[in-house]
Amino acid sequence: MMGHILETLSSRDMARGPFEGKQTSTADSHWAHWWFERDSDDVAWLILDKKDASANVLSEAVLKELGEIVTELENKTPKGVVVRSVKASGFCMGADISEFSELSSETEVVDKLTDAHRVVDRFEALSCPTVAVIHGSCLGGGLELALACHYRLAVPGAKLGFPEIQLGLHPGLGGTERLTRLVDPIEAMTVMLTGKTAGHGKAKKLGMVDQIVEERHVAAAVKAAISGDIEPGDNGMRGRVLSTRPARQLEARQMGSQSAKKAPSQHYPAPEALIELWEQFGGESDEAMRRAEITSFAKLMMTETSRNLVRVFHLRETMKGLTRTKADPVRHVHVVGAGEMGADIAGWCAVRGLDVTLFDMEADKLAQAVKKLSDLCEKKHRTAAERRDILDRLTPDFANQGVGRADLVIEAVPEKVELKQKVYEEVEPRLKEGAILATNTSSIPLETLREKVSDPSRLIGLHFFNPVALMPLVEVVSHDKASDKVLDRGRGFVGQIDRLPAPVATAPGFLVNRALTPYLVEAMIMLDEGIPAESIDAVAEDFGMPMGPIELADQVGLDICLSVADMLRDRLDTAMPPAPDWLRQKVEDGKLGKKTGEGLYQWKKGKADKKDPSGGAPDDALDRLILPMLNACMACLREQVIEDEATVDGAMIFGTGFAPFRGGPMNYACKRGFENIRESLDKLAKAHGDRFQPDDGWH
Repeated sequence: MMGHILETLSSRDMARGPFEGKQTSTADSHWAHWWFERDSDDVAWLILDKKDASANVLSEAVLKELGEIVTELENKTPKGVVVRSVKASGFCMGADISEFSELSSETEVVDKLTDAHRVVDRFEALSCPTVAVIHGSCLGGGLELALACHYRLAVPGAKLGFPEIQLGLHPGLGGTERLTRLVDPIEAMTVMLTGKTAGHGKAKKLGMVDQIVEERHVAAAVKAAISGDIEPGDNGMRGRVLSTRPARQLEARQMGSQSAKKAPSQHYPAPEALIELWEQFGGESDEAMRRAEITSFAKLMMTETSRNLVRVFHLRETMKGLTRTKADPVRHVHVVGAGEMGADIAGWCAVRGLDVTLFDMEADKLAQAVKKLSDLCEKKHRTAAERRDILDRLTPDFANQGVGRADLVIEAVPEKVELKQKVYEEVEPRLKEGAILATNTSSIPLETLREKVSDPSRLIGLHFFNPVALMPLVEVVSHDKASDKVLDRGRGFVGQIDRLPAPVATAPGFLVNRALTPYLVEAMIMLDEGIPAESIDAVAEDFGMPMGPIELADQVGLDICLSVADMLRDRLDTAMPPAPDWLRQKVEDGKLGKKTGEGLYQWKKGKADKKDPSGGAPDDALDRLILPMLNACMACLREQVIEDEATVDGAMIFGTGFAPFRGGPMNYACKRGFENIRESLDKLAKAHGDRFQPDDGWH
């Protein structure tokens, strides 16, 4: 009956909706966001199709219409109710967070949520079986609506999850209670606390869905569910034991301890609030927990953390939008250089489904690249078949023959101008028409690199960050001779491999390295003054950075840090002092950080061997670290290296991990006040030197 809804309901202009040509007892399509029809078996089909949107969200208007439909169902109860989506993107992406962002008080949030709860609770209370048919993304409020159904059927490819924690929130439409009641409560809390999505297989294993159904079998499965031939989910004896008060208290302590390590409550209050909510109400009273959920959600919604994380969400969406171009997709990538970055770029492209050839003159580097990709597949929990397909897409290319077939050639050789230019001289004559030549340089201006390129319009920068599989940012670097068409295709490629582009103009260090380098250099100066490494790192981590500058320098590689710092000092009019002699000696001795097992820290099993911070850092340590970074961001804005403050914030969050709950460096500066930043920099300049001289942009 509904097996081909995505094909048959191709536009809202269809006169009969999803049952065109079918015998129906009632046809009502006057709703703006829902198709509502009863078929000849007296099954009501509610098809969510949010007007003028490519994806469904639970807006106030959508829920209001659902409430009106529920009234009709209450007045004339059908044999069963089926809820599903017509959108190709999936079932529902969640609540319309922009509507909540407009609210200015906890009372307003409570009122809005209470109305929404009333609709979903009435839907759950219908006296007939209800079935959610889920395809694609079923997230947040969309999953909460599905959880209010008696049954959930997942079409292969479905992804379910609660990402609210990433917005400084927890589920707010009854999800905290319904999920912990439906499945093992520890698993339920893990789903909500991590914000990770579960594919259809894992969702079935957890009990979030009752059955996995191919699209062609949906109608039969719906019929079986309504007839009671499918057993509804139940969290079993284990779930009931874990929901007792003593068990909740024990588990809550462990959850809180683990959560605090990754998300300290002073910066990220949502995990603690969710844990407290479950500890106090889980398994006690469904209604009481849902009421408490509303109050807790409203309180979180008004926090600075949530406001900033919602801003980060919008920054991500804006950056994703830059990848939606009309340019031809890239199908074949050729990478020159199988060092750490080149190997990781090639491997990630293969993971994302592109054909990749990888050239290096050293056979062992190519072998290591293949092994790294195999290890990545294992880390990402790919099946044996998926792993085989991914490895098949990466071809070691000893003869550099992939150049002529590639849509995109990425040069990833060491940061030496002459070496890179030699690559271009060898590669460019062999490029096919329309192919892009890109450099992964982290700091060298493209006007220098293009001197040996006969057609500079096809040369752009694609600057990835280490580790490639984890860092979502790619700086897409332009210059005054780059083709707009090539830049469009470059941004499209970044989207193809599930990364976020930051458009920057060619300049020493571009944005991220230019902003990060003074932060790292100042940490070295503080280390030279005798301040313990652990104390320096603790200052930055307390501010909210994912790791301190000393550990970060070791992660990046002291050789790379030193090279970029020297380049910026040479090419910029800056008072940044040279790196300490002892740091240069470490680099000469091959003590480069994590990759060699020793740098500023000793590294054991991939982790820095740190002592407890001792001999605390001075009072001005935080400003000494953070303000030079902000100063460089302002300089990049003033010099038009990057377009606007929002893009700066997005690039620094997704490229360096700058404390997301602060909304980005420029957002932090705005909240603190430009005048305060300038005065603080002046004070530091008087105390520590001209390297803190405030940029003209603060005035």
